[in-house]
Amino acid sequence: MTSYAVFLRGINVGGINIKMADLKEALKQGPFTGVKTLLASGNVVLASDLDPAGVKKEFEATLRKAFGYDAWVVVLTAGRVAELVAVCRYPADDKSTHTYLTLASDTASLDELFATGKALDGVEQERLGPEALAWLAPAGGTLESPFSKLTAKPKYKTSTTTRNLRTMVKVRDAAAALDTAAG
Repeated sequence: MTSYAVFLRGINVGGINIKMADLKEALKQGPFTGVKTLLASGNVVLASDLDPAGVKKEFEATLRKAFGYDAWVVVLTAGRVAELVAVCRYPADDKSTHTYLTLASDTASLDELFATGKALDGVEQERLGPEALAWLAPAGGTLESPFSKLTAKPKYKTSTTTRNLRTMVKVRDAAAALDTAAG
């Protein structure tokens, strides 16, 4: 059994409202155990015998069936979340900037985002691996930042999602606790 972190794209914004208790109940019907939701922005840790692609397929199918919307998620093993948090050189807490990780289920989309971001004025970013990049936004100005606007484009919604580094730390810790409980 492997522990995973699953990051949902676009829930509790734009008219797609899902209560975390309802999400948890729906997922219990699938091939998942130890399901725990974190925050209301669509972060889930769980365990499954499926591989990451299988978790993605079953998770998205469960969301479509239970909540009736086109769902997209990024799935990472608990260990990979811990590695990404560890290699991110930007601070989790800073008074002037916020650190974000954009996660992708499609490397080509992340490649394109990274290349386009490099061409934007004043964007500081770093590739963390094939499925993640870290970037900084000014405190209080995230949604107006050039890179945030870039990642919000509809062409990326099926393959990417973004989380604050502080959220990634919470997900890492919850996934590690699930690993400990299962081990």
